[in-house]
Amino acid sequence: MTTSAIAVSGLRKAYRDKVVLDGVDLEVPEGTVFALLGPNGAGKTTTVNILTTLVRADAGTVRVAGHDIATQARAVRAAIGVTGQFAAVDELLTGRENLQLMVDLSRLPGRDGKRVVADLLERFDLATAADKPASTYSGGMRRKLDLAMTLVGDPRVIFLDEPTTGLDPRSRRTMWSTIRELVADGVTIFLTTQYLEEADRLANRVAVLDQGRLVAEGTPDELKRQIPGTHVRLRFATVAELDAAARVLDGATRDDEALALRVSGDGGTTSLRTLLDRLDEYSISAEECSVQTPDLDDVFLALTGRTPEVTAR
Repeated sequence: MTTSAIAVSGLRKAYRDKVVLDGVDLEVPEGTVFALLGPNGAGKTTTVNILTTLVRADAGTVRVAGHDIATQARAVRAAIGVTGQFAAVDELLTGRENLQLMVDLSRLPGRDGKRVVADLLERFDLATAADKPASTYSGGMRRKLDLAMTLVGDPRVIFLDEPTTGLDPRSRRTMWSTIRELVADGVTIFLTTQYLEEADRLANRVAVLDQGRLVAEGTPDELKRQIPGTHVRLRFATVAELDAAARVLDGATRDDEALALRVSGDGGTTSLRTLLDRLDEYSISAEECSVQTPDLDDVFLALTGRTPEVTAR
């Protein structure tokens, strides 16, 4: 039985007469990445602030790492780590000193603390720059140091608020690798991001929040299959095979230059099997078969009526 790292039911929050969260339900299994998407003002930041005990909810129940946030806030804080949109490192301190500061705040014993600092510097490939001021670090190095600081205390649930904003592509891929390694170690990641590709690559499940309500939730592939435009692309070796397939597949769209057919469908295995059986019935063989689906940008636009570019905070 899968244990929930985060369980939310009926979450509500309003500021005066403005309802920010209107009955949000979600569940995040342990050792997974959960991505929360939504346009600016949808309630993402408020959700994270409530789950991390920074803001009190008006109604609903929330359990994080098995603890109720209303009655066991201290236990919740001891079990989580939070990395904000902007790296929270002290640039006057070295990388080692930043980590040591977090160790001191966590009240780890001296010998254990030094071991934790050394291990994190090594893990995040910061050992050679450990004794240089953080002001000399690149953006990617600051984000790695920030995440390393979050891991002091060994949190089992980590909230990442747009962790790769402003990073170059190489640094972003490095951060993705780090996130995958954390999840492989059993850590649960709650991610908000303005990069839909990031959610697509990292998240086990994605939820779309709009005007305080969850309008969709599922795996990235499940969400993409909900949007019209999914189709099977068949490419053939000869014009004769293309002509034969076009005759038996009603409604298919031809691409004569590519010797290909586009056949609408849901992308599921049942419909794909039916399509291939139809070709086999007439002894027609496709050289290449692929399922083409909308991406998360298409999903986001269809669900919220807005473009992904406005998902930044």
